[in-house]
Amino acid sequence: MKEPLIQPDRGQEAIPIHLVNKDGFEEFARKLAAPQRAALTAQKFTGAGYQVAIVPDGDSWFAVGGVNDPAALSSWCMAKLAEVLPAGTYRRAEGEPGAALHGWQTAQYRFTRYREDKDAEGPRVLLTGEVKRIEPALAEANAVALVRDLVNTPAEDMGPAALEAQAEKLAKAHGATLAVTKGEALEREYPMVHMVGRAAARSHAPRLLHLTWGDEKAPVLALVGKGVCFDSGGLDIKPANGMLLMKKDMGGAAHVLALAGLVMGAALKVRLHVLVPAVENAVAGNAFRPGDVLRSRKGLSVEIGNTDAEGRLILADALVRASEENPDLVIDFATLTGAARVALGPELPALMARNEATAAALVAAGKAHDDECWPLPLPEAYAEWLKSDIADTNNAHSNGFAGASVAGLFLDKFVGAGIDWAHFDTFAWRPSAKPGRPKGGEALGLRAAWHMLRQRYPAG
Repeated sequence: MKEPLIQPDRGQEAIPIHLVNKDGFEEFARKLAAPQRAALTAQKFTGAGYQVAIVPDGDSWFAVGGVNDPAALSSWCMAKLAEVLPAGTYRRAEGEPGAALHGWQTAQYRFTRYREDKDAEGPRVLLTGEVKRIEPALAEANAVALVRDLVNTPAEDMGPAALEAQAEKLAKAHGATLAVTKGEALEREYPMVHMVGRAAARSHAPRLLHLTWGDEKAPVLALVGKGVCFDSGGLDIKPANGMLLMKKDMGGAAHVLALAGLVMGAALKVRLHVLVPAVENAVAGNAFRPGDVLRSRKGLSVEIGNTDAEGRLILADALVRASEENPDLVIDFATLTGAARVALGPELPALMARNEATAAALVAAGKAHDDECWPLPLPEAYAEWLKSDIADTNNAHSNGFAGASVAGLFLDKFVGAGIDWAHFDTFAWRPSAKPGRPKGGEALGLRAAWHMLRQRYPAG
């Protein structure tokens, strides 16, 4: 078992970390001995954000980190220190780390399934006197690491069966129940999930994962995650460069599994339903085609305008099933549209919600915990773009406008009337590294949703 990166401060030996910014640097430096000031000068330390310096102190040394505001730490302001300092035990010299506990841990994440990290020196442990923060901080960072691990794993090793195994592991850890629907039962009960995934190899056969947990009398919280374990685009096949990152198309499933672990671990007062339609959108002789009409669990017929708009099809069946539980709240996560990335870039998940108060709570939680999301509308005026000449709806529109919102409008058709529903269109990937946030699979929107849920359904 790995040593926790956050531990209680009981006065044990530790290397001090001083946090300063540009405005306070001169005053800080004046208190140091001349050789120590010279050491800072030699390292070109000025107090700018993410700067790190090591300063001799007799037979030992201390570290100095540049931050924006030492009195209001963000999740990431100590992350660079955790990345570059030698292995050892540290404590903040003035005050507590606070929010920086998160980035201290996520900065030390490594994906080592296929290659050993030979440069790893060992853990950097941070001490804190705020003992009550430790367990929640550890759980939150572990949830982020789970999303990263699942998304970083290639499709051959993270297909529908592997997602099922992860859901089973989660269920066993928390005393939850997992039901798996596949084969003829899947075709009968979740016809669009079956149709999207039927062209995959038998080893990657489609399935619907349904995890349940909690008091049956508690408010129902439904979490739905897009589990497209690889997306070729289907017969509307993607170009090679568009397929390169499609192992991450199950990022929505990764988010809801991690979020479910947080909900169960904290014993929130909910009846939890987690639904993950897990498929591979493959190309074969039995792949669904452009122009086909699919029936859905709800009974609506769906004309296929584009086989590469498959995520919304499998989510639709899962959202119908979630709605059957008369939920108090439904949240879905999906790597759904390129349009959301064009509009908002890789770091801001698009958020669409029926209820303005729910959207505001999610936005506020994201801002408070350095996991911002951005609201987009669900304009009824654009719903006509999904009209079909031969079916109840099309799965894609052809004019190229408002792609993220139109995808949200499609999903809205399958959520029960009057249900409080929020939809995250997340990228689940970081194209370039930042302190505490390495390149690769990433949790984007997870912490916003988690902290909103903690407020809405507090543990007893």
